[in-house]
Amino acid sequence: MALVAHIDSGKTTLTESILHKSAYLAAPGSVDTGSTTTDFLPAERERGITIQSASIPVQWDKWTFNLIDTPGHADFGMEVESASRIVDGAVVLIDSVEGVEAQTKGVWRQLDRYGVPTRLMFLNKLDRPGASFRSSLVSLLTHRLHQNPMALALPVASFHPEDYVRAEPGIQGLVDLVKWEIWKWSEDGQSSIQSLPRTVEELKTSGMLPANHPIIPHLVAARTTLLENLSMYSDELMEHLLALPPGPSSYLDVEVSAIMPHLRKATLSNEILPVLCGSAMKSIGTELVMNYVGELLASPMDVRLDMESADGPLRLLAWKVSWDKRKGWMTFVRVYSGTLKRQSSVFNITSGQKEKISKVLLLYAAEAQEVESLPYGSVGVILGLKFTRTGDTLVDARRSSNSLRTSLRGVVQPPAVMSASVIPKSHSDLDPVQEALHALSRTDPSVRVDMQEGQLLVHGLGALHLEIVEGRLRDEWDVNFELGSRRSNVGNWATEVAGKPVTIKILMTVEPLTDDEQGDPVWDGNIVLGPSGKPMLSPDAFRDQLDPMANIARGLSSSLSNSPHTSLPLSHIKVHVMEYNLPRDIPTSILAGASSSILRTRIREAGMGPVLEPFIKLKISLHEDTMGKVVKDLTENGGEVLDLSSDTSAMDGDEVVAYSTDGLYVPPEELSPSSAASTSSKFSNITPRLKRTIYATAPLSRMLDYSTRLRALSGGHGLFDMLNAGFKQVSEVRRLEILREIGRA
Repeated sequence: MALVAHIDSGKTTLTESILHKSAYLAAPGSVDTGSTTTDFLPAERERGITIQSASIPVQWDKWTFNLIDTPGHADFGMEVESASRIVDGAVVLIDSVEGVEAQTKGVWRQLDRYGVPTRLMFLNKLDRPGASFRSSLVSLLTHRLHQNPMALALPVASFHPEDYVRAEPGIQGLVDLVKWEIWKWSEDGQSSIQSLPRTVEELKTSGMLPANHPIIPHLVAARTTLLENLSMYSDELMEHLLALPPGPSSYLDVEVSAIMPHLRKATLSNEILPVLCGSAMKSIGTELVMNYVGELLASPMDVRLDMESADGPLRLLAWKVSWDKRKGWMTFVRVYSGTLKRQSSVFNITSGQKEKISKVLLLYAAEAQEVESLPYGSVGVILGLKFTRTGDTLVDARRSSNSLRTSLRGVVQPPAVMSASVIPKSHSDLDPVQEALHALSRTDPSVRVDMQEGQLLVHGLGALHLEIVEGRLRDEWDVNFELGSRRSNVGNWATEVAGKPVTIKILMTVEPLTDDEQGDPVWDGNIVLGPSGKPMLSPDAFRDQLDPMANIARGLSSSLSNSPHTSLPLSHIKVHVMEYNLPRDIPTSILAGASSSILRTRIREAGMGPVLEPFIKLKISLHEDTMGKVVKDLTENGGEVLDLSSDTSAMDGDEVVAYSTDGLYVPPEELSPSSAASTSSKFSNITPRLKRTIYATAPLSRMLDYSTRLRALSGGHGLFDMLNAGFKQVSEVRRLEILREIGRA
């Protein structure tokens, strides 16, 4: 079971409350003080956010859950991807002041992508001023998350009616509409439960609630609508309700045993979306969440695939890999069939390698408990696997027949949106830095590492993501490096170069590309030809690395990656190696230094040509009311708007028309007294906003933090695609600006 939501919706706080109520913790920790169980990384406690998903087995009543707390920030979406792949159900949290937000829809799409069959909504933070149970529920329909959200509980803001009159924010209790109980929480978070009367008359006179309490007139209507709506998906329940005697009290007498099987069946088939509410900070509603998670969400037995069983052949999916200085590589797995035992061998279908398991662990966030085995359906950690990566399928090495060698569906890696150069402090630091980067990319597949134009580059999902990557490299791998500024590559080209006879003679011609010539991507926009006049392979593409031409290519690549005038990569240059003369008994490796020196000398003599800058094409989708701010930002950063188009659909592919409220119980606004008097709610207007699309070009150097900028300008609802638009010559003003940035002006 995963907890997913927009950032700051209370996932980690709810996790702490669950661990406290399940007796795992003596007292819940706090995000503000950095004392939570699942946010144990130094960066998580320092920033007060969740960076990586954390798994904890939880015992609750007759159930055992594998609880996974996930990040809410879009920069760490890979963690939600991997968790969504292996869970059978999810609790989606909503801040009741904000309603459905941008990342709420993002994580909902991730759950859809992996077919997570059962979900439960928790409307959190009802104790905040401006919180609205009604508006939060309606926002589910407005943003089309589900067409049949079903409120299983109603909030009691206060047991004193005068607090409703004064519009006091808060939540002190809940009415469970299914079990027909009222929950009351004290100031210290302790709860008490009472069964509600079974007749309308007794409900008014029982004394559980004051006779003039605003919630009383709505209780019967809420339960009646719930049962009638649920009966639409169960003929048996429909017949049961039709057999009841007439009168408003008849639905109050329906026992929970007659409701729960049909509620569970409708939840498993995704015909309804159960909705609960409360305040995780005050531990209000936590028990109801866990009770209904156990009653309604799918278990491994409900979602079995073909050839999956508790006593079948072993089949695992590695959904996450992490590194620990003491334990080494830790592979998080979900057991999809059979039982995993320690000291056994597994076969990695994805990589085709056999690996040995040393230990099997149950992980309680940062604490580990060694166990002998992991049974079917459980989540645990394996030590000893050296080659397994996120998304790999593992089977029993002794029974890896062809019928078992079909890989389970892996984990989709989100595309990188930002890059930075990694500069080792010395030559001796290069290998440790590269090893650390490749190890980090194994733990976080959304981190990509490559070498471009002589620079070691790391790619991530945003500015915050790259900051965390930098911190982890220093703290966990203890390597020495500097992270370059997030800057795009600009380039210049020479106009005339001639060969010079030296002891090692290499004749080459160098000239700028003409307008009708297209640069070779292998050579980063340059063209390099060999003696035959055909394109030369890149240095690493030669089978024989002692080949003279491989060494000449290596030297040319080195010089083209670093201009003697600006230290910037060169572009739009055509180099034709005509011939070379290597004396006998001279190693071919000398040709690399010779070719590099000759080309670099001639480029220096030719002088600095015009400066080029890479541009990108942008397609930006956003709400119409934020378009002006986005266009203004584009033009201020050197962009050019090419076209504006409107669409009859709402953002993210949703249609403009919200789901209907017909047949649903939508509570009145007065059940959340502070919301009626507050103007802080950002979703008081529930009409979806129209989508507009902007087509533009812009210099890449000004767009490196565009993900963060667009998120702020569009309230988190903007989306953009970026494509390479090639190099363009910059103006004289921009040329001087670039040279000043690199200290060459």
